[in-house]
Amino acid sequence: MGSRPALAALVVSILLLGACGEDVATSTTTTTVRATTTSSLATTTTSSLATTTSTTATTTTSAPASTSSTGSSELPGEPTDFGPAAGDTLAVVGVAHDDVLNLRAAPGADQEILDGIPPTYEALTALGQTRELPGSLWIGVDYEGTEGWVNLRFIGYLGDTTDITHTVTEQLGGTPGAETMLDLGLIVAEGIAGDASADIVMSVAPSVSDLGEVTFDVTGFEDDSVRGSRLHVFGQPIDEAFLLASVEATVICARGVDAGICL
Repeated sequence: MGSRPALAALVVSILLLGACGEDVATSTTTTTVRATTTSSLATTTTSSLATTTSTTATTTTSAPASTSSTGSSELPGEPTDFGPAAGDTLAVVGVAHDDVLNLRAAPGADQEILDGIPPTYEALTALGQTRELPGSLWIGVDYEGTEGWVNLRFIGYLGDTTDITHTVTEQLGGTPGAETMLDLGLIVAEGIAGDASADIVMSVAPSVSDLGEVTFDVTGFEDDSVRGSRLHVFGQPIDEAFLLASVEATVICARGVDAGICL
């Protein structure tokens, strides 16, 4: 496990800010899953699942909003040119599976909540408005016809999805195994984070059918282009445990995406 920093650097190189019930970084309601235990590594290896690739478009046509709260000259904070352009398609990132991203009537964690956006929602439309408050940036978005404001910390652009199973197993020195899919996912997520000061959040809870599955968002990479990675981890059930089957990593971009690549 001593080579995790190299793994994080490698993932950044190949892949290579976001409000839920956690509207600001210092909120006491933040739900962040962090790894506290890991399981021993298995010495056997298994074949990877087929690689899948998807691309998130950078722009869409904004739909007419049924509720608008973005045009007031009395909005909190100061306007800034920083942030997504009008029409950009954005995804919710870094929000726990049992939480939501709060869509608020105006910038700020003390503003009225209009709606709750699911933790893996991928079709927000940017309105091209950003407001700066002490310690946070807020952007105007359209969520299924309702306009409101969200904390930029929990928003990103999704880029390409790549199978990184070989990279993970090679760097960990074998195929990892764990008693639960939660633990297995944490092993992988911690490996991607390395020694970086990254946030690890379980965005989709574990499930099991033929294979076990779990999804973690690893965000906070110190890169002005790449925010992090969404990791879809698959495990093979073996003797009341799970052996890693494959890992699909979707790059989370900070400034935009073009043909799946972060700008």
